[in-house]
Amino acid sequence: MKKTWLTGLSASVLLVLSACSDESAQSNDSQVKTPEAQTTDQAPENNTPIVVYTSRKEHLVKPFFEQFTAETGIDIQYITDSEAALISRLKAEGERTPADVLITVDAGNLWLATQEDVLQPIESPVLEASIPESLQDPENHWFGLTVRARTIVYSTERVKPEELTTYEALGDEQWNGRLCLRTSKKVYNQSLVAMLIARYGEEKTQQIVESWVSNLATDSFSNDTKVMNAITAGVCDVGIVNTYYFGRLQNETPDIPLALFWPDQSEEGYGVHVNVSGAGITKHSDNQQNALKLIEWLASEEAQQMFAGLNMEYPANKNVEPTEEVAAWGKFKADSTNLSKAGELQPAAVKLMDRAGYR
Repeated sequence: MKKTWLTGLSASVLLVLSACSDESAQSNDSQVKTPEAQTTDQAPENNTPIVVYTSRKEHLVKPFFEQFTAETGIDIQYITDSEAALISRLKAEGERTPADVLITVDAGNLWLATQEDVLQPIESPVLEASIPESLQDPENHWFGLTVRARTIVYSTERVKPEELTTYEALGDEQWNGRLCLRTSKKVYNQSLVAMLIARYGEEKTQQIVESWVSNLATDSFSNDTKVMNAITAGVCDVGIVNTYYFGRLQNETPDIPLALFWPDQSEEGYGVHVNVSGAGITKHSDNQQNALKLIEWLASEEAQQMFAGLNMEYPANKNVEPTEEVAAWGKFKADSTNLSKAGELQPAAVKLMDRAGYR
């Protein structure tokens, strides 16, 4: 029996989850057992359980896994942990890994998994037809499953939307002492700056980041929710956040005096920076057939509609519309630069932010 090391656990391995659902999960799994070696050719055609390593939290993956199992009869056993821990674990386990699929957030993490050689290329006309090219690895090691925009949020009491234009304009004099940012240590900001480097090069991007730092109203915050709370408290007037954090806050406080602004929408503008959560098949999976079946199902219209409703993210499948609530934020032009750049340029982005004094 394949991967029997997990069958002793209750339906799946569920791990400690923190309050902010898109942050890295904390591991409570300590069991690493070596599954019996088995080649792809020897694997059963059907019903071989799939083992998933995921940095997404339980409530953002469990409903999907249960639905997939209900429809296919294929059980899913999963482990959650931080992205770095899961990638390190895959490297350490090597050919002995029980994992078939890696699911994580941010293209930078997916790129890192590719660089660490823990994923294998995927051949799937189904995924190619449903996921835009900019949301997949150029070598098909991973495909995006959900999309989030990292955009400008502003106080509707103190800022008029016509005062806003681009990310770089947040460094203008008019925003001096009025800008709040999340810490540069978060991968979301590292990917944003990496994509600015892809647009403008390092010299101009460093000037942009330095101008942001000069305009900060206070020290950077540990998460996006704190940035928005600071704006509503009058500490600052504008910030940069992921859209689903805004959606959650709006759900809790429908009349919150905040709104989203889509920067870089002019004809020559690059568009809003978007990022993904995504999935790939692990390099040493011996259950590739079912692993691919799961990823294709997660990209299906059925699953994508579930994603859209569960976490207020945008579907990666181009044939699926966002929920009414998300659509109400308005349409925008997204940056079409391939997201692999977010990972490729992330080391340079981290160094650049440090040089610019962005902490």
